[in-house]
Amino acid sequence: MSTPGIGADQRGDGGDGSSATTLRRIGDGFANVAVKEPGRFFALCLDTGRAMFKWPFQWREFIQQSWFIVSVTVIPTMLVAIPFGGILSLQVGGLIRQLGAQSYTGATAVVAIVREASPLVTSLLVAGAAGSAICADLGSRKIREEIDAMEVLGINPLHRLVVPRMLACAFVALFLNGLVSVVGLMGGYFFNVMLQGGTPGAYLASFNAIAQLPDLLQAEIKAFVFGITAGLVAAYKGLNAKGGPKGVGDAVNQTVVITFMLLFLENFLISALYFQFVPAKGM
Repeated sequence: MSTPGIGADQRGDGGDGSSATTLRRIGDGFANVAVKEPGRFFALCLDTGRAMFKWPFQWREFIQQSWFIVSVTVIPTMLVAIPFGGILSLQVGGLIRQLGAQSYTGATAVVAIVREASPLVTSLLVAGAAGSAICADLGSRKIREEIDAMEVLGINPLHRLVVPRMLACAFVALFLNGLVSVVGLMGGYFFNVMLQGGTPGAYLASFNAIAQLPDLLQAEIKAFVFGITAGLVAAYKGLNAKGGPKGVGDAVNQTVVITFMLLFLENFLISALYFQFVPAKGM
C-alpha cells in the first residue's frame, strides 16, 4: 500500500525545487544583463581601441563600408530632415509669435535643429540602417564560422572587420550631421516663410542671434560619438550571434534597441556637459 503522505511530500519537494530553479534562472538572467553583457561590451571596446593603432590600417575596407553607409543613409536622412525642420519651425514659430518675438524665429530654429535635432536624426538613421546591416554582416560571418577561421589563420577580426566599420560609421555621421542641419534649416525656412507668413530677411538675419559656433562643434562631436557607439554595438551583437539565421535576426533587433537607448543617454550627458562649460550667447 502506498502512503498518501509520501506523494504529498514528493510533490511539495518538487514545487520547492522548481521555485528555486526559477529564482536561480531569474538571478542568472539579471546578472547576465547587469554585469556580464556590459563587461563583455566594455572589453570589446578596449580591444577595438587597441586594434585601431595596429598597422596596416584597412583602408579598402574603410572606404567600401563608408560608401555603403552613405548609399543606405543619405536619401532617408534628407527625407526625414525636411519634415523634421518643418515641424520644429511650425511649433517654435507659433510659440515665438505668441511671445511677440517673431523676428527670432530663425534663431530658435537654428538652435533647435543644429544643436539637438540634427545629431539625433543622424544617429538614429546610422544606427537603424548602417548598424543593422553591420550586425547582420558580422553575424552571418559568425554563424558560417568565418570569424573562427580568421582567428585560426592569425587574423584579428577586430582589426580586419570591426575597426573599419566603426570608423566608417563615425566618419559618415559627421557629414550626415551637416547635411541634416542644412536640409532641416531649408525646410524650416520654407515652412516659416510660405505657411506662417514670416519674412525671409528676418528669418535669415536672426541666424546668429542665439546660435554660436560651439553649437555646431558640439553637434559634430555628438554625431561622431553616436557613430562610434552604433558601430561598436553592431559589432558586439554581430560577433556574439548564436542559433543560426534566427539568432542573427535577434541580434539585429537587439542592436537597434540597445543603440537607441545608448544614444539618448549619451545625448543627455553631452548636452549637460555642454551647458555647464559653454555659456549661452547673450541677445
